[in-house]
Amino acid sequence: MAGTTRTDIEMNRSFGVGAAALLATLMLGSGCSKRVESESQTSSVAGSVADYYPLAVGNSWTYRLNGREDKLVTVEILKQEEGFFHDNQGGQLAVDAYGLRDPKRYLLRGPLETGHSWTNVVSVSSTERYRIVQAGSACDTPAGTFPSCVQVEGRNRVDARDTLVNAWTFAPGVGMVRMEIFLETANQRRILQTQLELTAYQVGGSRAPGASTPPAG
Repeated sequence: MAGTTRTDIEMNRSFGVGAAALLATLMLGSGCSKRVESESQTSSVAGSVADYYPLAVGNSWTYRLNGREDKLVTVEILKQEEGFFHDNQGGQLAVDAYGLRDPKRYLLRGPLETGHSWTNVVSVSSTERYRIVQAGSACDTPAGTFPSCVQVEGRNRVDARDTLVNAWTFAPGVGMVRMEIFLETANQRRILQTQLELTAYQVGGSRAPGASTPPAG
């Protein structure tokens, strides 16, 4: 795997969903292959954006980093302030009439259907392009298999040759169940930089303590 540069670290931080702000301080291990399998040819899903990232004080999610059981990251919502829910990793998220957002960008916007895209201009020199690459698929994680997921990709150019690609998978009633960060080269080869997979969660009183317990819903 290619070494992580300062540019990679800054880009990783820029996309932050909760634990993303922490990733730059953790050792990047070897990449694991993505295990998202399509349940059907469904191109859209029912429900609202809010269903795909439940925000409430006390909700928490634990992820393993790069397939390593000894590298766990727990994201817990600690408070709500000025319209945003703040977590223990420095993340800030809110859901409004347009979608799920942090202070700079929309991470998920409706309609929740394959191919839907949007753009976030986060600074005068940085434009991020987002697209729902799959709606209605199943995602297999250590916490269980989640149906009717929405997978989103965010893209931002690093330089003339390379693009940083963030891929998130959201499950209804649960939140983010997987995140992968790739460096895409000029020949469209993707090099996995970081992967987070859900191992346990507690959302609104629903708890999944580990892989042996199937997810609610």
